[in-house]
Amino acid sequence: MDAPSSDAFTIVGAGYRTHRPAVRKKGFWERLKGKPVLSVAVFSVIALGCLFSGLIINHDPAEFFLMNVNEAPNAEFWFGTDSLGRDIYSIIWYGGRASISIGLMSAAVITFIGVFYGCLSGAASGVVDGAMMRAVELLQSVPVLLSLLLILSLMGKQNELTIALVIGVTGWFPLSRIVRSEVRQIRNSEYILASRCMGAGFPFIMRRHLIPNFVSAIMFVVISSISTSMAMEATLSFLGLGLPVDELSWGSMLALADRALSSASSRRDWMRVDISVLMRCSSAVWPVFSRAGRRTSMRCSWSSI
Repeated sequence: MDAPSSDAFTIVGAGYRTHRPAVRKKGFWERLKGKPVLSVAVFSVIALGCLFSGLIINHDPAEFFLMNVNEAPNAEFWFGTDSLGRDIYSIIWYGGRASISIGLMSAAVITFIGVFYGCLSGAASGVVDGAMMRAVELLQSVPVLLSLLLILSLMGKQNELTIALVIGVTGWFPLSRIVRSEVRQIRNSEYILASRCMGAGFPFIMRRHLIPNFVSAIMFVVISSISTSMAMEATLSFLGLGLPVDELSWGSMLALADRALSSASSRRDWMRVDISVLMRCSSAVWPVFSRAGRRTSMRCSWSSI
């Protein structure tokens, strides 16, 4: 008996027809919902103004107008002048470069040391881990500002790089504790044990397996350290241990504004208000960035499961 021809049958089943559900594309405003749009706009204006300060300033930041010392805002000097006769509007944009650069460099140092030390402590044995954490607790018990004042007073004249390094070296302790706790939870996972059995070294395991698993947990601390470093630089300059007066930054400008207020017979609040408002706006946007970045990284990690 001849076999039946396959042309006489129609094959149906689960793979017969592929179901393609209708997906409605989100509009522009729907995609922006939940995103830090206002914070991005505010920081973009400040960052671009500082980066391209030469295009928007109306006076030379290094020029001294000795006939217009401590003037109130007017048509010629939009934000007034400081106690040295410099145009505040011009130096506030030019000085923002140093403050933002110090914040970014300090955050990079904090992230590098904190992540490496935390991963090393979390992956070590119990005795080594305990000793490393006791050392962190001992160093963290010393006030950060006191440590900064001690180190900077011994270093002489400061610049942007040295201040960023000192702030970063004294500010990585909280991040290392968070990283260590996250690593302790995942260090005995199957994929990490498999990497060890195949001969993978610690740098590969840290880069490939450890960091991607706790990046969402440390996102808030990493990005918030930028605003903390900027505020710390302003505090050091205000106390006279930051950047020198001839190197413009928001901290050194606040120090000059406070001296002018304490020595003047009449109040000149505009000198401190202009700098404080701009610095507060640039510092306040970083926590919003960190929360948005943490939500995005958590969604990406869940979608990859």
